[in-house]
Amino acid sequence: MINEELKQGVMQDIVLLKFLGINPIVIHGGGPEITQMLKRVGKQSQFVQGLRVTDAETMEIVQMVLAGKLNKEIVARLNLVGAKAVGLSGQDANLLVARKTHPTMPADFQGEIPDIGYVGEVVKVNTGIVEQLIREDYIPVISSIGVGSDGASFNINADTAAGELAAALKAEKLIMLTDVEGIFQDYQDKSSLISALEIERAHHMIDQGKIEGGMIPKVEACITALQSGVNRTHIIDGRLLHSMLLEILTDKGIGTMVVNN
Repeated sequence: MINEELKQGVMQDIVLLKFLGINPIVIHGGGPEITQMLKRVGKQSQFVQGLRVTDAETMEIVQMVLAGKLNKEIVARLNLVGAKAVGLSGQDANLLVARKTHPTMPADFQGEIPDIGYVGEVVKVNTGIVEQLIREDYIPVISSIGVGSDGASFNINADTAAGELAAALKAEKLIMLTDVEGIFQDYQDKSSLISALEIERAHHMIDQGKIEGGMIPKVEACITALQSGVNRTHIIDGRLLHSMLLEILTDKGIGTMVVNN
C-alpha cells in the first residue's frame, strides 16, 4: 500500500467485488506507518518475537495511526470509487474483545519473559455490527485494535484479527495481501513457490524455520479460519495489480492457498 497505482487498484477491485454480489470486509494494520510516527515523536520501536512492544504512549500512537489516519484514508478512497464504506476499529460495539498476550519464547529460554505492554490476542468476536453493515450494503473497514474487559485498548496483529473475524463470520474466503509472491519451500529458490499448503505441512515448516517472521501470523490466521469452517484461505502478492480479482474470478490461482489436510 505504498504505491499509488496499487492503492487505487485495490480500492477498485474491492468495489467491483461488491457490485458482483460479494461482501468484502477490509481489515488493516499499519506497522510501517506506526514506526514512522513513533520516529517523529522520538520513540524507538522495539520488537520481541515479532511483536511490537506497546507501552501506554505507543498505544496512543497506534490508535491515532490505525483508527484515525489509515482507517479514514481507506474509507475515503473506497467511497471515491463508488463504495459505501464505513470505518470501524475492533473497539466499536466490542467487535474484537482482547486480552494481554505474552511472547512465545524458545524452549531453551531462561529468565523472565519480557512484558510487551498493550499487545492483545482476540478472545471473542462480536460480529453483529459487521453483519448489520453488510445487510445495509456497506463495506466495513476495520483497524486491528481490540478492547479489553476493563475497556483498555490493545494492539492486535492485523493478520490474526482477520483470521479470527473470518472464523467468526464463517466467511467464504480469507485473503491476505502481502508483499511477497507467497510461501516458498526455499525462499532463495523462486521456482519453489507452494501453490497449496496443507495445515500439517505448514506447522512443520514453521517448526523448521522455513516459514518465519511476519509470514507466521498470516499462516496461523489461515489455519484458524479453516478450522472454523472458512472454505478457502489465500496468501497472495498485493504488489500484483488486480491480484484479488485474479484469485477470486479466474481459475488461474496465484500465491499460496492454505488448505485442510
